[in-house]
Amino acid sequence: MKTLVVEDDLTSRIFLQEALAPWGEVHVAVDGREAVLAFARAQARGEPYDLVCLDILMPGTDGLAALKEIRRLEEETGSASAAKVLMTTVLGDKGNVMTAFREQCDGYLIKPFDQRKLVEQLAKCGVTAPSAQTR
Repeated sequence: MKTLVVEDDLTSRIFLQEALAPWGEVHVAVDGREAVLAFARAQARGEPYDLVCLDILMPGTDGLAALKEIRRLEEETGSASAAKVLMTTVLGDKGNVMTAFREQCDGYLIKPFDQRKLVEQLAKCGVTAPSAQTR
């Protein structure tokens, strides 16, 4: 599995990068603009991301705008399979949650979170834990 972690907070970025490493290759971006560029580049190379963990509150292009652009890129390129997108944010209010799902996120994880909560949300998104052979 190829993952893109989009997070402006260093601690959260490191946690997600380390937690997702057993699933496969993990790349990072520090804001929404970088995320869209990385996503577009991966699509163009024929090596799309399987999972994007996307913070909402970031400077410049926020996570919701990045999600909208990611889904537009997938539609534009006719992606056979859309990336799973897990929003990772401190914003747990109903408005932000509903907006994220309207923009086609697959899951929503409210900070602070731990490994167990991350794995639970990944499972809800259809991402299963790696087998011992893939670790």
